[in-house]
Formats: sequence, C-alpha cells, structure tokens
Amino acid sequence: MKPEPNSPDILSSLEQVTQYHHQTKHQFNQYARSLGYLDWANQPNPFRRYEGAPLIKLPLLSPEDQPVSPPYESLFSSETMPPQPLTLFSLSRFFEYALSLTAWKEYGSTRWALRSNPSSGNLHPTEGYLLIGAIPGLKLESGLYHYAPKEHALEHRWSVEPDTASDLFQALPPDAFLVGLSSIHWREAWKYGERAFRYCQHDTGHALGTMRIAAATLGWNLRLLDGLSDDTIGRLLGLSRKQDFDGVEQEYPELLAVVWPLMKPAPAFIEIIHSLSHSDLFGKGAWNGRANRLSKDEPVQWDIIDVVTEATWKHDTTTDESPGNLGSHSRRNKGEESSPTLVSNKTKSGESIALSAGHIIHQRRSAVDFDGQTGMTADRFYLMLDRILPRASRQLPERPMPWDAWPWDPTVHLALFVHRIDGLEPGLYWFNRFPEHRRLPIFQAEMHSHFLWTKPDGCPDHLPLYLLEEGNGQKLAKQLSCGQDIAGDSAFSLGMLAEFDDPLQTFGPWFYKRLFWETGLVGQVLYLEAEAAGIRATGIGCFFDNPVHEVLGFHPKTTWQSLYHFTMGGPVDDGRLTTLPPYGNHLS
Repeated sequence: MKPEPNSPDILSSLEQVTQYHHQTKHQFNQYARSLGYLDWANQPNPFRRYEGAPLIKLPLLSPEDQPVSPPYESLFSSETMPPQPLTLFSLSRFFEYALSLTAWKEYGSTRWALRSNPSSGNLHPTEGYLLIGAIPGLKLESGLYHYAPKEHALEHRWSVEPDTASDLFQALPPDAFLVGLSSIHWREAWKYGERAFRYCQHDTGHALGTMRIAAATLGWNLRLLDGLSDDTIGRLLGLSRKQDFDGVEQEYPELLAVVWPLMKPAPAFIEIIHSLSHSDLFGKGAWNGRANRLSKDEPVQWDIIDVVTEATWKHDTTTDESPGNLGSHSRRNKGEESSPTLVSNKTKSGESIALSAGHIIHQRRSAVDFDGQTGMTADRFYLMLDRILPRASRQLPERPMPWDAWPWDPTVHLALFVHRIDGLEPGLYWFNRFPEHRRLPIFQAEMHSHFLWTKPDGCPDHLPLYLLEEGNGQKLAKQLSCGQDIAGDSAFSLGMLAEFDDPLQTFGPWFYKRLFWETGLVGQVLYLEAEAAGIRATGIGCFFDNPVHEVLGFHPKTTWQSLYHFTMGGPVDDGRLTTLPPYGNHLS
C-alpha cells in the first residue's frame, strides 16, 4: 500500500533520500535511532496470512522426488539444462528453494524458523506472490496467490476467469508466470528503528537471488521487470486494496519478475510491462482474504521511514531497455563459448564434493560465531569473486546466472579484509565489479594515494582484484563492523560500497532501493558459495559508515557509500540448540 504523500516540505525526493541515508548512519559515538530495547510483547508475527483466502497446499517433496535438484556447480555452467515442465511439483520446488522454511531451531521453550531467503535479524519483512494464468496441465486456477511459507502453501487472493487471465498474460510466453516481492517495514523497525528501511531492501535483494537460483535449478529463467511503476506492482499484488489492510501493518510493493522456461524464446519485456501497466482487469473476478495483524499493539511510527518510502516510490513507467543494460539475458546453448571455470568444487581441505543445489540451499545458515582459525585456498576465493562478477564484455557478451536477472551495470564494489586465505597476503584489497577493469582510474584517484594497486600473484587476469595495503586487518575489520568479532575471526570480511550520487541522479531517487538490492544479490551468491566451500557466511548490517570511507581515503562528502558488510569463515555451532525439520508433525 502506498504511503500518504508528505506535506510539501522544502526538500525534493532526492534530497530526502540523501538525508535519510546520512541520518541513519552509525557513528563511533552514536548509533542510528531505534527504541534501544526489544519490546518482546509486541514482536511482529513473521508469518503473514490472508484470513478468508482459500489455501492450496503445495506438495512436500523429498530430495529424491521429481524434480530432483541438479548439482550445485551446474547452475554456473554454460550449458543449459532441460527445463522442467510447469506442474504443482515443479512450482512447489521453486518456492521451496526460493522462500520456504528450511528448518526450525529450538532452545528451551523458544522456537524459530529458518528460511531459504536470509533476513536481517531473522525478522523476514519480505513477502512473496505468484501471478499466473491458465496453464494446461497445471492444477491451479488463474489469478494472484500469496505464498505462505509456514504451511508451504498458496493463498488464492484473486480469482479470475481463464479468458480474463488470458488477456492479462497475453504477452507472456507459454508456461511463464510472474512472481512478486513486497516488504513489511514494521518487522525490521521493531528491532532496528530508522535503519530498518535499509535492511528491508537488503532482504529484497537476497530474495531476488533465491528466486533466480531456484528457477535455475528447474531449467527456468527469471528477469526483473523494473519498467513497472510501484503503483502498478502494488495493484498487481493486491496491496493497493486498503480495505484488505485496514487496521493492520502495511505492506509495500518492491518488485515483479517474469519466470519462463529456458528453451523458450525470451519474453518481450516491453510488451509485458505495457500490458500489465495498462490492464484494468483487476476490477473483475473475486478478491479473497484480509491481511492478519502481526503485533498486539500499534507499531512504533518512524516518520523518516515513511518519508524515504514516499521519496523512493517509482512513479514513472520506463522500459527495461535502459542504458545500463549489458546485453542478452538468456543463457548459452551447448557448443557456444563458455565462461572460464577456475577450479573444481572443493572443500577447504581440498576434498572434492558434489553436493546438489538443493542441499546447499537447505543447509545455508547465517553464522553467529567463527573459530578464528579456519581459512580457505586462494583458488576457492577467486572462484567466489568470479561468481559475483556480472561479466559483460566483447569476450563474454552474456551475463552469468544470477546476474542475467539484473538489468543494470554494477554499482557495488568490494573492499576486502583478507585474514586467512592460503596463497594471498593478509591485507586490504579492492574488487572492482565493473567489467573489463573499467572505472579503475576513478577509484584510484578518490582513494588514499599510498595504496599499492597491485594484482596478487596467481590471480586470474579477468578478476579486477587489487592489493591496497598489506597487514593484519582483523582488529580494524572488527572495529568498523560495530566491534563484532565475526568480522575479524573469519577467513575474510568485506564492505560493499556503491556508486551513490551518479545512479540516483541518472535514474531517480527510486534507484536507492536498487543499490541495496544489488548488495543482497551479491550476498546471496556468497552465502551459497560459503556452504559449497564447507564453511559459512553471514551478512553484517551494523557497521560504522563514515569510518569505512575514511579507511579507504574517500572524501567526507564522497559520492560513494558503504551499504552492507559480509564475512565468511569456520563456524562455531551452538550445541544448546535443537534443529527440527521445516515441515512435519511437530508443527501440528
């Protein structure tokens, strides 16, 4: 649901976004505003339901059930895998890998769920939706569905006749459907206060990543439809229906994406956007259900979150053929030139593994502590960096998965604190995610003049990784990440810094959210890469923004901004916790 417009205060939307970002920075002497305590009695329910909407249970599948997950490494192969037919089973597998529960954790009388899509503080502000037409052989009616992860089920929010659905989805290729994401800001604001809007956007990026990867396991493609306005997305997801959210915590539209089989021709994205933007079919059919209330008492109001929500609202409808589009978004067919494979998939000890993608997705956890001893090989580290590089150049004209879902040039780059990587000197490094080493002179001009900017020995030529300064950076990494030991006790940690001013001025204030989505997409790849390497990772939302800039030598009024931190190493598990399966009799 769209927030009410702000009174015409003197600030423009771009100024409001910039003010929000600077006001919600953590400083050494002052954290961004929050309640300062956790009101446990008012903790929001992590599960949204639409009371009165028909609930369609998706089949609960074992790893051996069809469709079986492919090997994890095959997701990054240049060869396309045969697409699975669209059935309730394959749709179930898609939501299982994208947004479902993966386990329950229990300590004493307290129990909480883990999910495929990670979330700041495990608070899960992100909700998922399905928009689908009449597809032969799929035992599912046309319309809009809300995904209920606790039940692994679909709530039928909007029922529509097949003919009406056909008009709405006429621009989609056969067996294609739409998925949408929204955010409930209160779920994050309950704990994090004003900074919560940032974390909701991180989580949206992570969920975009889990959906793209889930689609890849089935031989499907996924592409973000960012030519849509937020008003259109809100209407398509039923979030503009005020009567269905009266007296409950509000939900805000984030994105809509199209999913289609790889072997089909790529959709005409502009035609899809035009059809969805101008459709008046949502007055037809029947709407079902009202959103449940999540907290016992009224949410605490953080006015600045309402202001930045309105300021970043995407009002215009633009095509996806933007200047930042780096070429084709379909994966290669057999026989075409493939991207380089650096090393085989091995654990830190060098032992070969062949885990399925589903296994990696299900076992992903956010580490809470590291042992301060476990490292990794340089080859494994280089492979991870390779997979967060959205290559698009004359030599490699197509983006690899999951970057084929993303329609813009990269804006996010990494400052890396290397602690324990065999074959790589400890120190501070810079990883330029822009293809073909472009923009490097700009980085060099804006950072400390004494930085080395040398390529490490053995680093593949195509990886834009540079040593800035040698030395033990564990203490500094901890200090910058709000004193958290996980930033220094890991094999490496990093800060994601975004080109800030230029994208916002080029595209508009709405691009502020996309900067965070990109960090979440980077983080999701790193999460799974850590599991594949036999170690573990975690995102860090608490860091001291401006001191990060100072360490790199950026001017106090820099056009760069630190948006997200991340760390990876040998996890220390808490033996007091009991792990339970995600779905079973214990939930009844």
